[in-house]
Amino acid sequence: MNYKEYIEINPSVRFGKPCIKGTRISVYDVLSWFASDMTMEEILADFPQLTKEQILACLSYSADKERKSFVVA
Repeated sequence: MNYKEYIEINPSVRFGKPCIKGTRISVYDVLSWFASDMTMEEILADFPQLTKEQILACLSYSADKERKSFVVA
């Protein structure tokens, strides 16, 4: 998945945190909802403006940032 289609960093939105385009919902928000045991269906029901693809883009963004944070010695 190309998360760049769905995620943007705008300094004037949420202090430059990565957010879903066209919203003020950050990648961190979505990850926090999953961490608090919400399901995809619950997130979509609570935030009907979101799509499954946008939520998956948040996961993809996070996985990519995690992969890039490892430095091979």
